[in-house]
Amino acid sequence: MNSKFNLIGLNKKPSETTVVVAMSGGVDSSTVAGMMKKEGYKVIGITLKLYDGSKEVASSKRCCSGQDIMDAKRVANKLDIEHRILYFQNKFKQGVIDNFVESYLKGETPIPCVQCNRTVKFKDLFDVSKDLKADALITGHYVKSITQNSITDMYRAIDENRDQSYFLFNTTREQLNYLRFPLGGMLKEETRSIAKKLDLNVADKPDSQDICFVPNGDYTSVIRKFRPDSYKKGNIKNLKGEVIGVHNGVINFTIGQRKGIKVSGKDALYVLKIDSDKNEIIVGQREKLGKKKININNLNLLVNDKEFDEKILVKVRSTGKLLVAKINLKENNSAEVNLEKFEDGISPGQACVFYKNDQLGYKVLGGGWIIN
Repeated sequence: MNSKFNLIGLNKKPSETTVVVAMSGGVDSSTVAGMMKKEGYKVIGITLKLYDGSKEVASSKRCCSGQDIMDAKRVANKLDIEHRILYFQNKFKQGVIDNFVESYLKGETPIPCVQCNRTVKFKDLFDVSKDLKADALITGHYVKSITQNSITDMYRAIDENRDQSYFLFNTTREQLNYLRFPLGGMLKEETRSIAKKLDLNVADKPDSQDICFVPNGDYTSVIRKFRPDSYKKGNIKNLKGEVIGVHNGVINFTIGQRKGIKVSGKDALYVLKIDSDKNEIIVGQREKLGKKKININNLNLLVNDKEFDEKILVKVRSTGKLLVAKINLKENNSAEVNLEKFEDGISPGQACVFYKNDQLGYKVLGGGWIIN
């Protein structure tokens, strides 16, 4: 069979294959749309309107802005492909923003991009793509998808600095079999090079850096907007239970934080625990930050639990390194993760994602949410 038939792992000619490309208006998704068009696939580009942020800083490097939608439309026109805009603001508010706010109020450190992928991008967009009779949903995420015998597995991207597998651990098996990620085997420089060859207007566009509904990284302003009652003063305590200061709201703190505590001591103090029920912040020395045991819930496994060897690799934050661990899968969709070495700053609300190194790379086994 001609190798081009297998560009996205489907046993059909490109000319007979319809694909939906999620077009955010950035260089990555735009390049993917161009690649699919060039290979002869019937391409439908879909851009999601998720958040009304037009009144905020227009120059902020965020995704899903009004400018991004216009950029996606221009790319679609350039490529001569069908383009649709879906207005999912209400779904996004309920599934992502509300979760983000409530998570911070509980003393957690949420990851809204995971919730967005789970609730809007890969659920609602998945359904829309199916309704359009598309053979696959294509995105510009930097993860590898390897399809064998109609089963698609997810792997870390070749470009480890761009790898986004941590944010996609909550993808379902059904979704993963339908999704394709053509950029997983490419470096960012290659993506921009292809965009320039395709003469796309976004070839040199900077990457989005901020969360789309968090202007300039100021997440507390978002919480103040939706929950103005959340700025409630409380005690800052040391490990002996002594009150050593006062805070202006638990939402201003994250586990491992050093700056901004506004309490002095003989040694540098770090946030060790956030007790939202008591409205207290517990601080102590850095050596108290380390943990070897993590409890997680709401597991999402992409493989059979027999693939969990004695030791696997885990990631406990998006920018963290892979850590050696032993996983004890439990009932009620939970697990205990035992790290080989102590790790600092592990925070409830973050994800713990499982990996296994095989002959094809670092395979994503699934993951769950850290509770303590």
